[in-house]
Amino acid sequence: MVMIIGHRGARNLWPENSLEGFRRLTELDVEGVEFDVHLTADGKLAVIHDPTLERTTMGSGSVGARTLAELQATPLRDCQEGVPSLAQVLELLGNSSLELHIELKTDAVGTAYKGMEAKVVEAVRRHGLETRAILTCFMLEVLETVRNVDPTLPVLASVDRRSCEMLGGLDRAIERLKAIPGIYVAVEKSLLIHTTERFTEAFGADRLGTWVPNDDGDLRYWLGQPVRQITTDRPDLALRIRSDLQSA
Repeated sequence: MVMIIGHRGARNLWPENSLEGFRRLTELDVEGVEFDVHLTADGKLAVIHDPTLERTTMGSGSVGARTLAELQATPLRDCQEGVPSLAQVLELLGNSSLELHIELKTDAVGTAYKGMEAKVVEAVRRHGLETRAILTCFMLEVLETVRNVDPTLPVLASVDRRSCEMLGGLDRAIERLKAIPGIYVAVEKSLLIHTTERFTEAFGADRLGTWVPNDDGDLRYWLGQPVRQITTDRPDLALRIRSDLQSA
């Protein structure tokens, strides 16, 4: 059975990366949740996707230039909540059975936050979620740092056409990914549809996923492919389609 992972909670259903969205996702019969982490100006961890505030909040400016308290006081769009802390999200999701895909983001100019890997690992350990967390990133150096901090925590590389270009093309990208033992790989759907055989041969179906199929046709296609998981903004629709496919 292909696992269904709610993307940023389920951003086409509820405000993305919000406590409301995470809370409501736990009421669905999905297997996992994906969300994003930035380092704040005072060295804390906030859950938000963009490195800037304008798109998803009523604030403006760089996430990394704000303290956690300032971010928590900044309302999310279409929501009465502020930007949540990682601790709040882990506490809420810790009461579920969901697999946690925690994406470590970069700052407003694409630079990895210094020391964030160790802080995220420590938070996961503090909440006793080591067996349910997978730390993810586009930047492979970040994943290597995670492995140095804790070799036992699983890591996942997000891959799209741009990241393959930056790594020197598909062949070099696959070899670079394979240099991190046991890595999971999640490939953007428009790239994976042309490269499924290559990635499956390199990593196996049990370590391969795709993002972000959202409509009926895409979901039916990918839920029928040999992948471990799909990460989607419409987990409700994915659940209905998976049920249809299983009963067919």
